Amino acid sequence: MQQPLSQFPVEPWVIVALVAVQFAMMALLIAAWWRIFQKAGEPGWAAIVPIYNALVVLKIAGKPLWWIVLMLIPLVGIVVGLIVLFAMAKKFGKGAGFALGMIVLAPIFYPLLAWGDARYDSAA
Repeated sequence: MQQPLSQFPVEPWVIVALVAVQFAMMALLIAAWWRIFQKAGEPGWAAIVPIYNALVVLKIAGKPLWWIVLMLIPLVGIVVGLIVLFAMAKKFGKGAGFALGMIVLAPIFYPLLAWGDARYDSAA
């Protein structure tokens, strides 16, 4: 006789572990954004305020604030976000390779930008 399949095919401790890792990753990235904002002369708390944090990132990247409207348009927002990310990396003296790292390996590259030797240059 065959055992009935469990309705929940994953062990509960696996779910708990995954949720714990997700919370740790979120905490790391929030702390990194907080520090990046402070390095750029902006208040760190702005990193945790929705919409306002996007405005601050636009300011840090040296892009017009009205681009926030473009960021809200599907697909266009992705392209604008990438442009802003590359511009922000440039403002911190980093190149396109570092910006690509920020896209692909965010949990590694955002802390590097936050706590590394990168300095913000508003004129860059």
